Amino acid sequence: MLSDTSLPVIKATLPVVGENIQEIASRFYAHMFEGHPELLDGLFNRGNQADGRQQQALAGSIAAFAGFLVNDPTHLPDHLLSRIAHKHASLGLHPDQYQVVHDNLMWAIVDVLGGAVTAQVAAAWDEVYWLMANMLINKERGLYSAVRLSPETIWRTWRVARKIQETEDVITLVVERTDERDVKPSLPGQYVTVKMQMPDGVHQPRQYSLTKADDGLHRQFAVKRVRTGGAPDGEMSNLIHDSVDVGDEVVLSAPFGDVVLEYSDRPVVLASAGIGITPMAGMLSHLAKAGARRKVLFLHANDSAESFALRQQVSEDLEKLADGSMVTWLLSGPDAEGAADGSPDARTGFMDVRDLELPDDAEYYLCGPVVFMQSVRTALIARGVPPKDIQYEVFGPDLWLADYQ
Repeated sequence: MLSDTSLPVIKATLPVVGENIQEIASRFYAHMFEGHPELLDGLFNRGNQADGRQQQALAGSIAAFAGFLVNDPTHLPDHLLSRIAHKHASLGLHPDQYQVVHDNLMWAIVDVLGGAVTAQVAAAWDEVYWLMANMLINKERGLYSAVRLSPETIWRTWRVARKIQETEDVITLVVERTDERDVKPSLPGQYVTVKMQMPDGVHQPRQYSLTKADDGLHRQFAVKRVRTGGAPDGEMSNLIHDSVDVGDEVVLSAPFGDVVLEYSDRPVVLASAGIGITPMAGMLSHLAKAGARRKVLFLHANDSAESFALRQQVSEDLEKLADGSMVTWLLSGPDAEGAADGSPDARTGFMDVRDLELPDDAEYYLCGPVVFMQSVRTALIARGVPPKDIQYEVFGPDLWLADYQ
């Protein structure tokens, strides 16, 4: 909660800071990397930096947090903070690095707003920053403690046991452990960070959802090739596709991620589009492995049958369930007209849940392009599904912040 001294200052300056927050975030990152280039080696995703998504995510997070401090201080956005903390923990972020972020962020605020940042204004925004930072540090400390690891020890080397060509652009890597240390089990829906050295010598991290329940010896994740002609946002996926093979070793973090399947008896609906199927497949795999008796409805939209990744795995896992079914939507290809899709209910076009028979009192999990999730979530809420029963996973920085609007 903001102090009585800072509250009126933040309330008065939030509009102007909000109007300039994108520019502040952009200046912040440029200034920080100029002074600390080592942060781009293994910690920050330079693909997200290149396309501006990281700057947008930072701007949105700060604006949302400050807005809650002013307008609803008793209900701070815990879900937003949890999502950020899980991402930070998966990268091995250390508490000391928050000071570096603070110094460069405050510099950027002054650089953009100039003389408007009086000593009183600077002190108030300093308070906002450390309220948010300390909440994140505490959450991250809890996450490290839960896996009995530290920022330095979350990393582990695995060996590629299988490389499966799922579609033209998607591969699955099955990795096996290389030592006898216990493997921290993943929760359904979580991801790992893969850290690899790029051709220019810089290490880069990327998060990939685990697509199958752990067996104690192996982990499995899928990688879609991003075809960008070598641009930073596609460098990791292309390197994995072209250079990683059976027998090679890769470095993975412990599993993290806050969009996790709830253990309950309620029906569950998993809705995905494209490569968004990966965390949904992981959740389904956990359900199948556990012999779940709950009703499971799997909804998936794809361009074509040929580009439908993990299709066989999902179909086989649904068959293991007492009450599992799937509905698919395809835009093109030989399956687009129906039965050849292999699921009892295959449709043409974009996913439309407005007239779909949905189970009562279900929990919903969404993953795919933001526009897809916005459409599905809007339709579900219009049908009376409580927003609290809809969770979503965004690949990369969360630019949607649906739960806080």
